[in-house]
Amino acid sequence: MDDKAVTTLEQIRIILQSSQDLEFKGLSRDEKYRWIEEVLARFNYFELGKKAKGEVKAYLERMSGLSRAQVARLVSRQQSDGSIKVLSGRHHCFKTIYTKLDKDLLVQTDNVHGRLSGPATRRIFERQYTVYGDQNFERLSKISSAHIYNLRASRTYTMKAQTFAGTRSVQLSIGIRRKPETKGSPGWIRVDTVHQGDLDGEKGVYHINLVDAVLQWEIVLCVEKISESYLVPALEGALSMFPFLILGFHSDNGSEFINRVVSTLLNKLLIEQTKSRSGRTNDNALVEGKNGSVIRKHMGYWHIKQAGAPLINVFYREHFNRYLNFHRPCGYATVTVDERGKRKKKYETYQTPYERFKSLENPGQYLRAGMSFEELEKVAGRETDNESAENMQKAKGRLFEKLGHHKKRQKHRLKASIQTQKGGKDP
Repeated sequence: MDDKAVTTLEQIRIILQSSQDLEFKGLSRDEKYRWIEEVLARFNYFELGKKAKGEVKAYLERMSGLSRAQVARLVSRQQSDGSIKVLSGRHHCFKTIYTKLDKDLLVQTDNVHGRLSGPATRRIFERQYTVYGDQNFERLSKISSAHIYNLRASRTYTMKAQTFAGTRSVQLSIGIRRKPETKGSPGWIRVDTVHQGDLDGEKGVYHINLVDAVLQWEIVLCVEKISESYLVPALEGALSMFPFLILGFHSDNGSEFINRVVSTLLNKLLIEQTKSRSGRTNDNALVEGKNGSVIRKHMGYWHIKQAGAPLINVFYREHFNRYLNFHRPCGYATVTVDERGKRKKKYETYQTPYERFKSLENPGQYLRAGMSFEELEKVAGRETDNESAENMQKAKGRLFEKLGHHKKRQKHRLKASIQTQKGGKDP
């Protein structure tokens, strides 16, 4: 580039303010460096003030197309070395010890042995050289165990190796992964939790729902938190509320039930623990359906503070569980199999769980110690179905008043009424 006519800082300022694009005729790096040396010398750059130096640097950036950092480095090199030259030469690096042949031998060894650990592989290299006299393993016989892993990360190795560690599913020895086989006898419990929502970062209570797979006998309880100190005593009390012997305890794979503490409790009570299988959504479908049709229907989706768990438990124990098992009919499917082997369910039988229990052949054999049908009959005959439902609803209303939910429901109804009056959608 011929810019010898530019000799003053004022001319540089005019060029920087101009929108005219100027380009080099010679685009090689050597030509750019020689031009920068010439400009620095023409303006006696190192004798200028700070502002003038900045203008010269800006001129060099504008005309050369180099970045600000690169121009600064070249100016520093001019000051220290007296010239700007293209640097050439090799970077410092460690000497290569292990060759492509060594990597191929590592691949061969790993493929036949199934990729052993570093120390074990190193011992094989030593034996190949010292015991069997294979000279190809001379260098590898001295390799460190750590460097074996470095070679395994090389491209040569990964392209030829056949042994890879795939993703392994989490295996937990607690519980048997299968659907319980009830064979028509009660005592096989399905269990799940229902969370009563969060509010402003505060957790709500947890409902624990236990349903027998044959009778649909249901026991519901409430805990403040899903932890050992709350869950284990609650489960132990809930299992004792079933009038029949408990044989099995089935849940999904959540850690609230698949843990050592719950497993120890069930083992002490001689109860088999099973858990749902992967991809089999029906394994725990019974209790999950009850979560919506029973717990959510009666307890709603409002946030309930954890401090309300004892009050809810009193309601469950004194009213709700008795209503569910002695006065609320459930549908029981009749399963038929057609000529093609397709199973079809038809719901024609509706009974309360207690009625279903009495309808079993020789139901007394399933009763737990200390329980009799005379005692259960007294509970069932204490009130009619409608009286039980009415008393349960009144008790639930008193519970919600204590928990403050009546205010929320009134607010919701008022809002819905206003929307209806304004011509909005019927909620």
